[in-house]
Amino acid sequence: MAEAQNTPVGSTTAGAIAVAAESTVATRMSAPPSFDVADFPVPHGREEEWRFTPLNRLRGLHDGTAVATDSGVKVVVDAPAAVTVETVGRDDARLGRAGTPVDRVAAQAYSGFTAATVVTVPKDTVLTEPIRIAVHGEGGTAYGHQVVELGAFAEAVVVVDHTGDAVFASNVDYVLGDGAKLTVVSVQDWDDTAVHVAQHNALIGRDASFRSVVVTFGGDLVRLHPRVAYAAPGGEAELFGLYFTDRGQHQEHRLLVDHNTPHCKSNAVYKGALQGQGAHAVWIGDVLIQAAAEGTDTYEMNRNLVLTDGARVDSVPNLEIETGEIVGAGHASATGRFDDEQLFYLMARGIPQHEARRLVVRGFFAELVQQIGLPDVEERLIAKIEQELEASVA
Repeated sequence: MAEAQNTPVGSTTAGAIAVAAESTVATRMSAPPSFDVADFPVPHGREEEWRFTPLNRLRGLHDGTAVATDSGVKVVVDAPAAVTVETVGRDDARLGRAGTPVDRVAAQAYSGFTAATVVTVPKDTVLTEPIRIAVHGEGGTAYGHQVVELGAFAEAVVVVDHTGDAVFASNVDYVLGDGAKLTVVSVQDWDDTAVHVAQHNALIGRDASFRSVVVTFGGDLVRLHPRVAYAAPGGEAELFGLYFTDRGQHQEHRLLVDHNTPHCKSNAVYKGALQGQGAHAVWIGDVLIQAAAEGTDTYEMNRNLVLTDGARVDSVPNLEIETGEIVGAGHASATGRFDDEQLFYLMARGIPQHEARRLVVRGFFAELVQQIGLPDVEERLIAKIEQELEASVA
């Protein structure tokens, strides 16, 4: 039912399955969720949810010393005419409905923002063009909040593009009405000095479908926390991720799928490539199947490709099951070096080494890039991958 693989090549990998209501794994945080930052102690790095994160590189986001500046981030939304885009204050009732902050940085972000962006797609509206949200860092420190809400049976694709330089903490809410279909592509293409910490909350309605594609390239430190919960039976969630961790970068993705409702599905696939001294990627995949969630069907997988010496991966899939009445549940994790046999096969057929290397890595990521469904974004990401590979050769 579950698979776990470990190839200790510059990496550490662990897996856990628990089948008991009283069991506790990494899906259970040390402090209850809260919108109040005072409810979370300042982390010291020994906590389970912080043990992989270099706190000294968070620029004060974790301890309250990061103060918002005038030159933080600028948010621009380009949306079809049928979509409503609003800038609202902290008292708007739509904020925070998809999920509550589960760590101190997320609570600090909720306490620190002054205005939120709310994007609403009316019920029965099927968009033929994507909604594009540009989040551009202007060199300062900022806290943010975004909400994307789809009415019943609406369909939309949202591209969230993060660029520039900033120290940025935010919460992002995705609320799907019954029968709605939402695809979100979140691209982290920050400058090399940026710090980005965010909690993504998705609340999926009856028979609704949510697809998330998270792509992380840039930034000094990026730590993302996608979370999924179900408001009614029949919901489906697909969580895809692609990351390319370069020299000195820390990229961390911590997923939680909370199967709290019967007859829902989830599938998570994240792939990463690493190169350069000090490149560090972290993937935590938590799936909780609560006692009431009979008929659940879930699977999660993480694959990592280590291209050079000096890179490190921590991959930890966790699966906690509180009911035996499920369709299926499992997880898999593997980390390995660049496949020399694949490289030799291509080179033996006259392909130069650098071109063969590019083809292997491109093939490794192709499955996920094709999930995006937007040619311009797909082409941009393939070009970015090849740019990273060219930099390593140079």
